[in-house]
Amino acid sequence: MRLGKAAMEALQAEITGRLFPGDEIVAVGPAGLKGTSVIAKEKEVELAKYFSKGFLKDSQNLYETYRADTEKEGLSPWNMGMELGAHCLYEIGEGGFLAALWKMTEASEVGLSVDLRKIPIRQETIEISEIFSVNPYRLYGKGSILIGTPSGEELVFKLEKLGFMAAVIGQTEKGIARKLYSGENFRYLERPSKDELKGVVTTWQD
Repeated sequence: MRLGKAAMEALQAEITGRLFPGDEIVAVGPAGLKGTSVIAKEKEVELAKYFSKGFLKDSQNLYETYRADTEKEGLSPWNMGMELGAHCLYEIGEGGFLAALWKMTEASEVGLSVDLRKIPIRQETIEISEIFSVNPYRLYGKGSILIGTPSGEELVFKLEKLGFMAAVIGQTEKGIARKLYSGENFRYLERPSKDELKGVVTTWQD
């Protein structure tokens, strides 16, 4: 079911630019970035039963260590992307990577093919997600961004040279089919659901 006019206009206002068929989707920053840090801080006592102090400290600092919504050497990922002809930017937030992908493609009225295995993710996020049975790709992703560009690999190369975690994770297509691949299997991208963080931490400050 397509969004109504008012809802579509509101969604498009959240996105910088728009995607076009054939754009590559570049993920800058890992999945569940801010959510991992929040859980590691709010559930420290419980997590201390499973992980070392060093692991927990790294997890708590994950957002500050790997955030992509910042500059390095005076350069931001978005400005670097625009220099290479990037069309679209979205800062990931509630609902994580999957919500961001849906919003970008819905607002731009394009299809999508994404390989979930290519989305950057830290081991800290994987292990903490397993403890609380959450989907890291639906976990609060503040600090990471998605960029739609015709020059994905070149942008990733430049971003990695500056120390950003980055990868081309998929490509936009004509139509409205949005496929998420994991190996040879795929499923369709669904509308955003509740952020996984809300099932683990009921009260927290951003």
